Amino acid sequence: MNLGYSYVLFFFFIAFLQTVKAQNSPAPRKYIEFVLTPDSKDWTYDVNKPASVQVTVLQNGVPMENANISFEVGPELMPVDKKGSLVLKDGVGKIDAGSSREPGFRQLTVRTEYKGRSYSEMVKLGFSPEKIAPTVPLPSDFLQFWEAAKGEAAKLPMDPISTHLPQYSTPTVDVYLLNLQNASRGKRLYGYLCKPKAAGKYPVLFTPPGAGVKPALPYTAFAEQGYISLSIEIHGISPLLDSETYKNISNAFGDYPQYKLDDRDNYYYKSVYLACVRSIDYLCSLPEWDGKNVVVTGGSQGGALAIVTAALQPRVTALAAFYPALSDMTGYLHGRAGGWPHLLSPRQQAINNTPEKLRTISYYDVVNFARHIRVPGFYSWGYNDNTCPPTSVYAAVNAIKAPKTLAITPISAHWRFDETNQESLDWLKKQLKK
Repeated sequence: MNLGYSYVLFFFFIAFLQTVKAQNSPAPRKYIEFVLTPDSKDWTYDVNKPASVQVTVLQNGVPMENANISFEVGPELMPVDKKGSLVLKDGVGKIDAGSSREPGFRQLTVRTEYKGRSYSEMVKLGFSPEKIAPTVPLPSDFLQFWEAAKGEAAKLPMDPISTHLPQYSTPTVDVYLLNLQNASRGKRLYGYLCKPKAAGKYPVLFTPPGAGVKPALPYTAFAEQGYISLSIEIHGISPLLDSETYKNISNAFGDYPQYKLDDRDNYYYKSVYLACVRSIDYLCSLPEWDGKNVVVTGGSQGGALAIVTAALQPRVTALAAFYPALSDMTGYLHGRAGGWPHLLSPRQQAINNTPEKLRTISYYDVVNFARHIRVPGFYSWGYNDNTCPPTSVYAAVNAIKAPKTLAITPISAHWRFDETNQESLDWLKKQLKK
């Protein structure tokens, strides 16, 4: 076979693969679907009250006759206490989900098989969740510890380096790569600063990131709505690096929430929490700041950092937090779900259930920052979240004594609806002081 003919075959093969891919895009929904309908409209019950769930199995959008399902029920993310199976003659049936004697959540998982494939769905039911109390202890010197840490960090100059990024700027917003000195000498903090181009004074908005070590692009929508916004990268890595470089960094980074967990004074999240404090200080140093309004918003790890920032940084005037992580992480030691990163889940207890690590957790758990929130907050989460389980989120939000607006969407998991996101933005706008 001559070389030219080989090239023709090669390019034909590539074109064929691209055509096949274009003709076989992933399905937006499952071939077999479940609809799980609790008998309480808000999926919430009083303790000791029975709960049941109607199960509908759909094929092509209609109930599937003689569907054979199995199910498991138990406390959220804990061992199940009930198993069973049903044949749904008309594709519809009901499962007794039991009850709970303590405030918390029960989780129902259903499964079926069809032509060798397995399909499953989950629903969680709340039992007096507004009464869920934290399990993590509050250290007697919690505030003193963090005031001392902030004081040490404040001795270091911010040394800001701001680089204009015309490739990301828009006709109405200037985007900059920001580089600050973090809480200890030699450690740098990176982020994207977005500023409205029009002259004037603006509120500032801080958006801490979700979990992971990954690249990020600037988000100009907040600046387009009249904020000076800052989104940061917490690991001291420029967000301008390409995805492949970030992938290699992430592989080498390891499980950062575990790093120095046995050392309260040098735990990984110490510099992260202080970076959030420093980010607000920087925003408030800008001449374009209106001198009145400082808001913070984020989800998951970002939701946790929003609460931490509001507790540690007296300049914050309002916050919006979605499904905050790092909340009531000790829940697993009390027979219930704990928060991400699940440091004390049954699999992790042999490693992390030590006096030194439990001591550190108590200084970094979001619950103990929530206890010290003094400004209005908007809080949103769903019941079907296994990453930041609602038991842990309720434990944190229930500890907040400041004014709070709750937007609970039981059906959502570790994501939010556009409608809820817009609700949070509208709420933040209403908090702005004129």
